[in-house]
Amino acid sequence: MPELVEVETAKRILEPQLSGCMIDDVEIGLAKVIRNCAPEEFRRCAIGSRFDTVLRRGKFLIFNMVTPEDAEPGAELKFVVHFRMTGVLLITPPEYEQIKHTHVVFKLSGVAGDKRELRYIDQRRFGGIWIVRIGTEFAATGIGELGAEATDDILSADYLRERLAKRGTAIKTGLLDQHVIAGLGNIYTDEVLFRSGIVPTRPCSSLTYDEWRRLAREIPTMMRFMIDKNQISPTDYLAGRGIEYRNTPFLQVYNRAGEPCIRCGRPLERTTIAGRSSVYCRHCQK
Repeated sequence: MPELVEVETAKRILEPQLSGCMIDDVEIGLAKVIRNCAPEEFRRCAIGSRFDTVLRRGKFLIFNMVTPEDAEPGAELKFVVHFRMTGVLLITPPEYEQIKHTHVVFKLSGVAGDKRELRYIDQRRFGGIWIVRIGTEFAATGIGELGAEATDDILSADYLRERLAKRGTAIKTGLLDQHVIAGLGNIYTDEVLFRSGIVPTRPCSSLTYDEWRRLAREIPTMMRFMIDKNQISPTDYLAGRGIEYRNTPFLQVYNRAGEPCIRCGRPLERTTIAGRSSVYCRHCQK
């Protein structure tokens, strides 16, 4: 599942290629991908607009659009995209092979008049695209309910303790709560708990202030490291279909059950917490 790191990578790949591109047409193969209006209304609003800037909030991508001069007053638009489990956006030449599970195709003209396409692909069909007026995206999509970014300076020991310390649920479950930390998912919660020396099944209420401080330090440090390691060229991103580039060589515990711990050499163990698989070191995480 794309998490903050992968969504940030997508933003950095997409923004320079989309800037200034005009939408000539939109093909929608799966109506439910468009979350807040009918496909024809989506097409009517989108066609003729141009891509401006791209932002990221948690696991959401926000595309700021420039609408035509003759558009109705107040028509300034944003596209908001959430990949969920298997979504991905690719910029392709028009003749590029049609990948299975391609559900939306934006047909674009570049600033030099060249043609390209922005394709939304989603095997499991859980992701979605919203088209919203500027100023309404937080209420329409749920972005307004997100907590601090996993890279924010506000993410302090006091912030985490205030929001999680009274909970009896596992610390892994607490860190996955997007109302507390926006962008963390199953992969990076395993990684940050390993780096912090905290077993993922520990109740939130059992953590000490020093452990909250370690988490507050390790979360943004790890996320920035992973974002840096995820740098990739647009050509390689397209060749890997937005998936195959991901951070596997730098993950220390996620999906490595049975392999030796990089610190103590003992086999890493797997457990299930609230339906989520989690890998940890029994010796190094207390």
